[in-house]
Amino acid sequence: MNLKDLFIDYFVSQGHKQIPSAPIVPENDPSVLFNTAGMQPLIPYLMGEVHPYGKRLCDYQKCVRLTDLEEIGDKTHHTFFEMLGNWSLGDYFKKESIGYSFEFLTKVLHIPVERLAITVYEGDEKIPRDDVSAEAWMNLGIPKERIAYLGKDDNFWIPGDSGPCGGDTEIFYWRSEDEIPKVFDSEDNRWVEIWNNVFMEFYQDKDGNVTELKQKNVDTGMGLERVVAVLEGVDDNYLTSIWKNMREKLESISGKTYYGNEEAMRIILDHVRTSVFIAADPAGIKPSNTDQGYILRRLIRRAIRYARVLDMDIHSNFLEELALVVIEEYQNYYHELSQNKNVVLEVLKNEQNKFSRTLEKGLKVFEKVAQNSNFIDGETAFHLYDTFGFPIELTKEEASLRNMKVDEEGFKARFLEHQEKSRTASKGKFKGGLSGNSEIETKYHTATHLLNAALKKVIGSDVHQLGSNITEERLRFDFPCDHKLTDEEKQRVEELVNQWIDEGLPVIKETMSKEDAIKSGAECMFIDKYPDEVTVYSIGDISKELCGGPHVKNTKEIGHFKIKKEESSSAGVRRIKGVIE
Repeated sequence: MNLKDLFIDYFVSQGHKQIPSAPIVPENDPSVLFNTAGMQPLIPYLMGEVHPYGKRLCDYQKCVRLTDLEEIGDKTHHTFFEMLGNWSLGDYFKKESIGYSFEFLTKVLHIPVERLAITVYEGDEKIPRDDVSAEAWMNLGIPKERIAYLGKDDNFWIPGDSGPCGGDTEIFYWRSEDEIPKVFDSEDNRWVEIWNNVFMEFYQDKDGNVTELKQKNVDTGMGLERVVAVLEGVDDNYLTSIWKNMREKLESISGKTYYGNEEAMRIILDHVRTSVFIAADPAGIKPSNTDQGYILRRLIRRAIRYARVLDMDIHSNFLEELALVVIEEYQNYYHELSQNKNVVLEVLKNEQNKFSRTLEKGLKVFEKVAQNSNFIDGETAFHLYDTFGFPIELTKEEASLRNMKVDEEGFKARFLEHQEKSRTASKGKFKGGLSGNSEIETKYHTATHLLNAALKKVIGSDVHQLGSNITEERLRFDFPCDHKLTDEEKQRVEELVNQWIDEGLPVIKETMSKEDAIKSGAECMFIDKYPDEVTVYSIGDISKELCGGPHVKNTKEIGHFKIKKEESSSAGVRRIKGVIE
């Protein structure tokens, strides 16, 4: 039986009512382009409004997330995915919720208890440690050594800066043939998160004051694609039964095997599936240059570009053939697919025809550039990508045919700038990485500048900040890098940061025009987001950056810096989590 059916049948048997999946395009919510989680359509009811189906609900929800669009092509990322969820709106709470999750995993899905581990919220000065959840898990047979207490960064949920909030408990599965360790290490990536139960028992206002909610809610989320991969014993989501028919159809059309062509095939499979669901949505989205229509256009065109990578005939009806497989697979669960089948096929066909012509125009621009130069600079390469849909691989391919060279590094710089703008736009706002201006956050903010400078020395001058996030507990820093940092590299980075801290370097703040700041050598990746007059912070002679601040006045104020974790954030991007001790 399909995992969706097993999930719904179980929770209906436990007194829940199945609610229909909300549309992909949110109704009466212009603040977001798509529903990104199962709980999103339920926010009014989590806030106290009475749900017509009652207090116990369950569903499978269509979701689209765009923040990781450029990561599609790896084993685990998807733009469209399905989220399984069950809710209690002021009815049962922690003990019962944990009991349901445990029974479903061990009795319905027959997952061995010894392959499960748990995280719970460790608490803080405002909210107590969640011993209730830990005790509930132990009473069900989870050993104490398999339960880890983690902080806000890992096991706490709040929608933004204020609102209903609370700790959560996350369930992990041992996805490895290695011997299962007795003690659970949450940083061991052989443990894979498969379910998250959020317990909303508090309300935090905009000033950070926390009060207890009268209506305590449970909100759970289980990603279908990930759990199916776990149950079927594969580490590539696209090798599961979910994708089998569509994958085999693409292999048949292209005349190529999945193995050896994984990235291109994953992108085509993912983008066609997502395009089908967006085009079938009752909102009537059509490809355009704005909002949801822009996303739909981008997905279809990206699928076509990667079909070209596979040497497929991009004028053939391959999009329609793949779309028909999607409709056949999902129409029993989402009736709009069969109802709007002709609309979907027409959307794909029309956009394919338009893009075929656009590609031809792009090739003409390419020819014009080629007549005057034997070099494609980064700006031109990005223009071909952004305007005509030429991926850098296509530009390189066309350039090689004419004995031309391409400025790949220049392209990457423009692409990363574009990517950050896209992520910012999808979130609807820009945050400078700070959630507040406390003393410890100020220290962390200055530490990110030192970390950036240290990485440049150890890894290379091309390192720069792609994103950062700071809480009172840690800093998180993303940077471009093509390899996992060695222990020696991490140690050297730590040593440099702490050396500069111990040297007591002055932190100088200057205000100047944006133009003068750039001329002075100040680093800034996303110059467009800054006003004409900017603030530049210099730390001795090792760091000079445009920044909104705030910062310490001397590096000695920071304390001792330590790297706690270094991991992949996305393709070609690494992430460091560090703490001040």
